[in-house]
Amino acid sequence: MSELFDEVDEEVRREQLKRLWDRYSLYIIAAAILIVAAVGAWRGYQYLQSQKAAEAGKAFDAAVQLSEQNKHAEAEAAFDKLAATAPAGYRMLARLRAAAEVAARDPKGGAKLYDEIAADSTMGTIARDLARVRAGALLVDSESYQNMLQRLETSTKPEATFRHTARELLAFSAWHANDTAAARQWLDMIASDGETPSAMRSRAEALQALLPPVAKS
Repeated sequence: MSELFDEVDEEVRREQLKRLWDRYSLYIIAAAILIVAAVGAWRGYQYLQSQKAAEAGKAFDAAVQLSEQNKHAEAEAAFDKLAATAPAGYRMLARLRAAAEVAARDPKGGAKLYDEIAADSTMGTIARDLARVRAGALLVDSESYQNMLQRLETSTKPEATFRHTARELLAFSAWHANDTAAARQWLDMIASDGETPSAMRSRAEALQALLPPVAKS
């Protein structure tokens, strides 16, 4: 008797499934097709992106070789092209390298390009900070200490990636401006930071020795 009930239950389940399939089969098939299409489109997009990145990598290496061969005008043009057309990562690197190419022949022109990168909110924090510091390095001999301070003070914070270089530039700028107190402030900051590179620490100590002694009260 129990076997008969089992057969009836199985028949009822089959009938219910058949009615569900007859009612919703088009939707189920459409959903399956959409899923397959979406996966295929995503895979295709990933492939295209990887191809673009590989092509940009080759073009970037070729531009670097032009620079190393002292073909700076050609290298600059190649980096400019990458900055306009490459994927985001290579676009950032190309803009930095293009600014470096300009800076080699025109420091103020290069500093202007670095300033544009530093002001671009679409660039990463590290890239913007690097551009800010590189612009400062190009202008440290010509800008006033106050202008250098305005440029670089945010880059001297403990969490800033290039804080060591920014502090050294400000120390040198202050020393050049005969602002002993400011120079000593930055040199002390360099000395107290346990992560300061040893070569920079040595330079800071040498500059510190050039400062007049602190007046005793």
